[in-house]
Amino acid sequence: MKTKERIKSKIDNQKSIGITGTGFYVPEKNLSNFDLEKKIETSDEWIRTRTGIKNRRVASGREATSDLAYKAGKKALSNANLKASEIDLIIVATLSPDMLFPSTACIVQHKLKAKNAVAFDISAACTGFIYGISMAKSLMLTNNYKTALIIGAEVFSRIIDWKDRNTCVLFGDGAGAVVLEKAQNEHNILSTYLGSDGSGAILLNQPAGGSKIPASHESIDKGLHYLKMDGGEVYKLAVEIMVKSVKKVLNQEGLDENDIDILIPHQANIRILKKVAMKLNLPIDNVMMNIDKYGNTSAASIPIALSESVMEKKIKKGDIVVLVAFGAGLTWGASVIRW
Repeated sequence: MKTKERIKSKIDNQKSIGITGTGFYVPEKNLSNFDLEKKIETSDEWIRTRTGIKNRRVASGREATSDLAYKAGKKALSNANLKASEIDLIIVATLSPDMLFPSTACIVQHKLKAKNAVAFDISAACTGFIYGISMAKSLMLTNNYKTALIIGAEVFSRIIDWKDRNTCVLFGDGAGAVVLEKAQNEHNILSTYLGSDGSGAILLNQPAGGSKIPASHESIDKGLHYLKMDGGEVYKLAVEIMVKSVKKVLNQEGLDENDIDILIPHQANIRILKKVAMKLNLPIDNVMMNIDKYGNTSAASIPIALSESVMEKKIKKGDIVVLVAFGAGLTWGASVIRW
């Protein structure tokens, strides 16, 4: 039996969770590399050659993370032909919540009027969306939840140092969302693979603002509320771990790299994406890349890229789609979907 036929047979004979709607939202304001040239010592060429980024979106002063998440979630619900009242579970993956508490998911629940939904946040950095769909699938299979809305949303422009050219050029704001439904025989989430290593926490973090270093004049003067990153170390680990994650999740389904129809990786750096594709012997045309338009949107990165792939008809029925990410924590994960 051919691989995809075998997978379809397996899905038809088990409880399944499928993606029935996708949507994304990015703020209207565009910040190009040329705009950044006017603010800091950098250049369009320097940014493009090192990152692949040309533009990024920046939230207006009136927009919080919940606003972006709400708009992406509303589009995903419309795409799935569902009312907000039909959603049983809302998970928001974010590193830039509206506030430490309550959860951004609860705020989004209220904005959507999804009165029947359980709502909570996940903090797993750029891997947050994959953690979210993995957790949602588990909850849907073990509880009486029939529908879930999983959102990745970030307003990173509020937590980066706009004087630090090594980090401020990388990030953008945005949100992406998917609707999951039980007993769907299309767009099925087959397997997920997750990992963490707290020994690497120092490589990518926001030192202040929590209980360890509360907000103070001193912490603000030192810029400790801004994102800090060891870019070189993160780059080296990202390639290795993302490749390993893809192989692990495929192996769980008896698949290998040759079965991938489209890879949708976290949009961190174009050099990382090309290196991952090379190590997987995957044609670059089979890798979804939109980093040039939006930059690194952390937890929003994969759902935005997935939504664009669906909208632009880059994914066909029956395709094997693999999502993979690596982020602060350190965290990593991958998911394989039979579209």
